[in-house]
Amino acid sequence: MHRSIVTKAGDAGRTRLIYGENVSKADLQVEAYGTIDELNSFMGLARALCESAPIRSTLEQLQRETFIVGAELATPVKNLHKLKARVTAEMTQALEAHVAEIEQLPGLLDDWALPGATQAGAAIDVARTVARRAERCVVRLSDAALVPNTEVVRYLNRLSDLLWLLGRRYEIERQVNGALLK
Repeated sequence: MHRSIVTKAGDAGRTRLIYGENVSKADLQVEAYGTIDELNSFMGLARALCESAPIRSTLEQLQRETFIVGAELATPVKNLHKLKARVTAEMTQALEAHVAEIEQLPGLLDDWALPGATQAGAAIDVARTVARRAERCVVRLSDAALVPNTEVVRYLNRLSDLLWLLGRRYEIERQVNGALLK
C-alpha cells in the first residue's frame, strides 16, 4: 500500500493537534508550534553552514530539544500527561550553563553585533529572531492558559540568548572584522 503525506485534510484550513483535536490552522497553538518548526529549520541551516564542530554539535542538540518544545505546544492541555518528554528546568539550566561559558570570551559583550559577517553567523541570527517570535507566541498561549508549563517560556528566552552568543562566538573565533558594532 502506497503511503502519502498528501491527505487533503488541510485544504479547508484545518489541522489536527497531537492526539487528534481538530483546530484551525490559524489557531494560536498551531502558530506557536509552527514557529518552533521554523526555528528548528533555521538552526539546521545554521548547522549546515557552520564550520565549527562544537557549535554544530550544540545546534544539533538544540534542534533535538525544540522537537520536545514543539510536541508540548502541539498537544492539548488535557493530553499533556501522555507526552514522553516535556520541557524541564534541567533543559533551561543546560542552556544557562552554555551561556555562562560563552560569556567568558574576552570582548564578547563589549557591543552589539551587526548580523551578516558570515553566512553561519547570519543563519544563527535568523534562528535567534525566530526563537524570540516563538517566545512571543508561547506567551500569548500562556496568557490564554494553554501552556501550563512555565518552563517553556523560560527555555525559549534562554535559547534566544544562547543563539545570539553562538553567533558572536562563531564570528569572533573566525576573527571576522566588524562582527561587533564599533
